[in-house]
Amino acid sequence: MKLFQLQDRFLRLRHRFATRRGQPEGILILSAGGLGDTILFAHVIGQFLDLAKPGEPVRLLLGLGSDKLGFLFPPQVTVQSVDFQRLRRDLVYRRATMGELYEVNFRLVIHTDHRRHPDMDEALAWACSASETFAMEPRPWAKYSTRLNVNRNIYTRLFDSGPAQKDKVRRWIEFAAWLTGKPRAPALLHLTQDRLPPATHEPTPLVVIHPYSAVKRKQPTPSLFSEIIELVPDDHTVVITGTIADRTANPDYEVLLTHPRVQFDGSDFRTLAGRLRSAELVISVDTACMHLAVAVGAPTLCLASAAYVGEIVPYDDALTPPNAHFIYKAMDCEGCLGTCHLPADRGMYPCIAKLPRNTILDFVRQRLKSSSL
Repeated sequence: MKLFQLQDRFLRLRHRFATRRGQPEGILILSAGGLGDTILFAHVIGQFLDLAKPGEPVRLLLGLGSDKLGFLFPPQVTVQSVDFQRLRRDLVYRRATMGELYEVNFRLVIHTDHRRHPDMDEALAWACSASETFAMEPRPWAKYSTRLNVNRNIYTRLFDSGPAQKDKVRRWIEFAAWLTGKPRAPALLHLTQDRLPPATHEPTPLVVIHPYSAVKRKQPTPSLFSEIIELVPDDHTVVITGTIADRTANPDYEVLLTHPRVQFDGSDFRTLAGRLRSAELVISVDTACMHLAVAVGAPTLCLASAAYVGEIVPYDDALTPPNAHFIYKAMDCEGCLGTCHLPADRGMYPCIAKLPRNTILDFVRQRLKSSSL
């Protein structure tokens, strides 16, 4: 048994005999996914807010860094982030985080993740000791199957959301409908203007390219992006988005910044959202920038792996707005969620290495041609 698990046992014993002040109040919504998941969840959080009483406080608990996307959520939602990796290795941080959640005395906790970790996000759901705690049946995970089964006693209601491979947003919509008793038809993934920063004023037409991913094997070669840049008319500006860390980790992509009219933009998400709203075209790998571009209404081409087919990208047809376009290579092994069993092809997932280059270039050519008419 690990030290943090021993500490958790002590906290359970302590909470059993503790008394909290006041009546339970407020809702905690737990969403521990990555940046892209956070953007997708912004589309559906309104359905979960129907569970709040008038004027009741609502807190959204996200993973570290995802709070940078807090501007996408309604103003009545307070956004908080937790460093889940630190939660496992820093006993003081773990005790303080769990203790603060316990003392709030939430009336209701809603865990929105299908894939859950018994020692991280589920531990926080338990720590709240809320009057009611709702979740979906967890995604099967052989390594933690026993622990996940034991942790079922954390929840007062569990929703069977269907098969393991299912569109993530559809799963949330159905979960919210089950909780609220208010079924809703799927809506196109597009955020309203009142939740977005204003579009920036650009002196020249703008094309945005986001070539980076935290999973390097999801990145097409720099040569593909160079060919895309060559298709951009001379009176346009091309912006490469990312972070300094992205550039440091991918020195072979620096060649993209040697092209005339190409700039680098390392802005935060709020600033980037305004610029994406002004873009004539956004070309991105499957990452948070792509989901944000679609959400703000920018014409977007996603160069996707086949790893998340059926769950994230391409989006479900009923959810896909007309500004979103996806190109990927169909594979027998698609939907692997990144647990690729095939050898890398020039440092890429095979499905990325096999992306149809001519199809991509033809799409960009036609899109830029039509937008200039």
